[in-house]
Amino acid sequence: MTTEPQRPGTLAEPETELEGIEVDSPRVGIVMGSKSDMPAMEKAADELRERGILHEVRVMSAHRDPDKVADYARNARMRGLRVIIAGAGLSAALPGVVAAHTDLPVIGVPLTSRTSVAGGLDALLAIAQMPPGVPVACVGVDNARNAAVLAARILAS
Repeated sequence: MTTEPQRPGTLAEPETELEGIEVDSPRVGIVMGSKSDMPAMEKAADELRERGILHEVRVMSAHRDPDKVADYARNARMRGLRVIIAGAGLSAALPGVVAAHTDLPVIGVPLTSRTSVAGGLDALLAIAQMPPGVPVACVGVDNARNAAVLAARILAS
């Protein structure tokens, strides 16, 4: 079977033409509900950096700015993201809201704070108990590093 050469001025199929091209866009998005979550979530960024995985870090609240979170999640794949790590404490709505607006894998990181219940159990249960059809992986409380390791394994599969 032979393929006909492209005529000047025609476009190849975009999917086949772009396959295999490496891009310098982030592969993993790291989001958190508050700037105060940054010290815990930086561990995910550090792990991804050590592994040479491009990532981005954003602060956005599922409660204070739900439209921003929805837009971020809806456009994540188009921007090159393949996994999203979402850290949140207390009611921990952010991972579920992100998962509701994307088909990308979402990894939730339950975070503790001075007002956490039972050492972060409130956030752990909020992330682990997603409704059917809105899956969120969940790592241990304050364990953003494990979320990055899981993201790396997802990318490698």
